[in-house]
Amino acid sequence: MPYLEETYDIVVVGAGHAGCEAALACARLGLETIIFTISVDSIALMPCNPNVGGSSKGHLVRELDALGGEMGRNIDKTFIQSKMLNESKGPAVHSLRAQADKQEYSRQMRNTLENTDHLTIRQSEVSEIIVEKGRIQGVKVSSGTIYKAKGVVLCTGTYLKARCIYGDVSNPTGPNGLQAANYLTDSLRENGVGLLRFKTGTPARVDKRSIDFSKMEEQFGDERVVPFSFSTDPETVQKDQISCWLTYTNEETHRIIKENLKRSPLFSGAIEGTGPRYCPSIEDKVVRFPDKSRHQVFVEPEGLYTNEMYLGGMSSSLPEDVQYAMYRTVPGLEKVRIVRNAYAIEYDCINSLQLKATLEFKKIEGLFAGGQFNGSSGYEEAAVQGFMAGVNAAMRVLGRNQIVLDRSQAYIGVLIDDLVTKENYEPYRMMTSRAEYRLLLRQDNADLRLRKIGYDIGLVSDEEYEKLLKKKDEIAQEIKRLGRVNIGVDSQVQEILEKYGSTVLKSGITLSELVRRPELDYLKLAELDKDRPNLPLDVQEQVNIEIKYEGYIKRQLQQVAQFKKLEGKRLPEEFDYSQIKSLRREAVQKLNRIQPATIGQASRISGVSPADISVLLVHFTKRK
Repeated sequence: MPYLEETYDIVVVGAGHAGCEAALACARLGLETIIFTISVDSIALMPCNPNVGGSSKGHLVRELDALGGEMGRNIDKTFIQSKMLNESKGPAVHSLRAQADKQEYSRQMRNTLENTDHLTIRQSEVSEIIVEKGRIQGVKVSSGTIYKAKGVVLCTGTYLKARCIYGDVSNPTGPNGLQAANYLTDSLRENGVGLLRFKTGTPARVDKRSIDFSKMEEQFGDERVVPFSFSTDPETVQKDQISCWLTYTNEETHRIIKENLKRSPLFSGAIEGTGPRYCPSIEDKVVRFPDKSRHQVFVEPEGLYTNEMYLGGMSSSLPEDVQYAMYRTVPGLEKVRIVRNAYAIEYDCINSLQLKATLEFKKIEGLFAGGQFNGSSGYEEAAVQGFMAGVNAAMRVLGRNQIVLDRSQAYIGVLIDDLVTKENYEPYRMMTSRAEYRLLLRQDNADLRLRKIGYDIGLVSDEEYEKLLKKKDEIAQEIKRLGRVNIGVDSQVQEILEKYGSTVLKSGITLSELVRRPELDYLKLAELDKDRPNLPLDVQEQVNIEIKYEGYIKRQLQQVAQFKKLEGKRLPEEFDYSQIKSLRREAVQKLNRIQPATIGQASRISGVSPADISVLLVHFTKRK
């Protein structure tokens, strides 16, 4: 039977947030890249809440941008509201979040892909991976055409054998009624890839004209917007913003849900997949938190040119009539009209323990994976994994060293290390509490941490790198200067200190010492500093944080030094840990299954105790 055959350097399967980042990274590194999608109209689709960032997720986006990714630049072009979260807390947990114009975000990302050299977009369903002698050779699509490649990146999202469910309705479709990918699962299993069944969900979209906003709390964006991308001119993102709204469920809402739990496929057993613990449906929240009399509902616009509103916090798979009944008990939604029903979606994904830290499959050379296909949740988690998988696929083809970020370098390192080291029985979600060194891994210093790595990869321009070097120099010089500037005890100084509730001076003091006081900061002390240079706001921010948190930062750097010692101790590949007689049986089983790359990674495996790590250290030190 005749068939077509084409050859590329890299094949990317899926054009969601992971696939877009993977394909752009490969093509920008000069590799001939083809990206496959079920529908070109679904490129960078936001099937759930149209927002980017949020707690810990904002860190991921800024890190991705520092490395040369696209998500940050794209949201800066298409946001309709932006807000810095957790500003009342310390800088380690400040997180940027922006509401996107859903259609415009997708259009802009598609435009970027279409106008990137070396990148081809193809609407077709990939049905098979082609593997010979443990090495990827390419893919076959449903039409029979074969695409040969040196590397393949799987970013299938929630499309594999997808099923959308609410009440008794079960549709074999992907998100938003798009076609599911029904063939690739069998090919993966035939090639020894272990699969899981996970679930996620989304709330209803409702007609803005049917909402009474007078019964809700208006939520505004920040007066001064901070861009996601370090490449974006801050002045270009200062624009009029659209309001979001806050309302609450109540006891009547909860009564209706409880009375209809038997009709929920989540509780009836009709849904097989495991859902995310940290993003539960409204029926799940009502059952798990019976003491709570209300839950927040965020009413957020889907874009500038649509009346569809997203009901954040009320994800559900209840039947349509129950959805109407419960939504209409919420203040402001008494007469609401649903445009799209809420639904749950279940899909096939992999057990990510099958991956190396580079996101390459351990048993199939040249096959990489990223995004929700790896058992994670969220656009941001998907994007950073797609980027790292794409970069490492490109590095492999180019014969260059692959990139692995460790837990002390980036939230991206924490995310990937957790995925490839720990058992994940539900969709993985990034949280600030997962990062041990979060004071070092702030979202404000992502460029200082990672820009050079992006430059060395080849995805950050000379101009952007020079800009970073200048910024580093300005920060260092200003910190030095503040340590040399002495402030006397004249009346003007004492008045300013009293103004901010700070203890007056009895003798001279340096500006650095004043900045360290909890009630003061670099900006507040500007009127005492006659020789202060005119520095950009981001430089001023770094100066303030570096001085104010100097002691804590030094302590975390000492912890990182200890961490690095264990991370530097490599373990052999394909090692049989049953040879080490002093290890406990559970440790042997886990170590043989996961095959950690380093002692540090082994120490983070559930079931491997500190005593087991001591045994490993003794054994491999003797062996050397």
